[in-house]
Amino acid sequence: MLAIFLKTLPFFALMGLGWGAGRLRFFPDVATEWLTRFVFYFALSAMLFRFTANLSLAEIFDPTFVLAYLTGCTVVYLLAFGVALARRVSIPEASVEAQCAVIGNTGFLGVPMLTMLLGPEAAGPVMMVLAVDLIVFSSLITLIITASREGHVSPRIVKVLVLGLLKNPMIVAMVAGLLWSGLKLPVPQPLEEFMTLLGAAATPGALFAIGASLASKSAERVSVAVWLSFCKLILHPAAVAVAALYIFDVNPFAAGVMIAAAALPVAGNVYILARHYGVAPQRVSASILISTVVSIVTVSAVIAWITGV
Repeated sequence: MLAIFLKTLPFFALMGLGWGAGRLRFFPDVATEWLTRFVFYFALSAMLFRFTANLSLAEIFDPTFVLAYLTGCTVVYLLAFGVALARRVSIPEASVEAQCAVIGNTGFLGVPMLTMLLGPEAAGPVMMVLAVDLIVFSSLITLIITASREGHVSPRIVKVLVLGLLKNPMIVAMVAGLLWSGLKLPVPQPLEEFMTLLGAAATPGALFAIGASLASKSAERVSVAVWLSFCKLILHPAAVAVAALYIFDVNPFAAGVMIAAAALPVAGNVYILARHYGVAPQRVSASILISTVVSIVTVSAVIAWITGV
């Protein structure tokens, strides 16, 4: 495990550097916001397009893989949702807590880190995890909160969901790359080098932005945040591992990538959604902070387990 920990340490050190810059106000909130936009709309999108343009749909989409991941996620999602309701919180709050329990920082942390640590062949499985998170669970939380407030599911809600997916640059980049690959179009060398150069900024930019964003977060509602962090870092990868390894016949390497992706800390976009809907943003903020700090150890342990190091 020590060898894996030393390999993951530079990734978390970059996050620590961003956190320090944010705490010292050398990198203020507005700078973090613009850096995040650059990574989200340009660098990470370039990385995703380059990966998918060089892969076939068969290398990315595997129904068994998707079923295994969804099964593991659903178990933990329902558990977190049920525990929240047992505490007599509202349905929107329960949906936000359940989101914390299953949505990891796959885009900003998982894609760059896992493809570097596990090899470029990890790109397909980790992007499948990202696609499920974005399409299924981001839509689900929007549907639950909006329907709970309005009392029914209206065509307007469906329109909001569809437009949200179409406006997400990560989804657009992956779909564009798959279309490019499906049409068997060659990737011109200048375009390949441009995407490589721009995509290379995704890893340091995303990690620095994660750290800087954590500098403004506080650990309120600690007991709930600890529970949600436990769900995300321990129960989620465990449930996914059982589903992938014992229930569904998932390729061993792909299963390992899936488990590693499930072990990632709570994603920042959960906080964005919580703040957008005005539902428990402080609780989510604390969960992101605690899970990210603890993941320095737990992510290394999971990757060491799946790689046998």
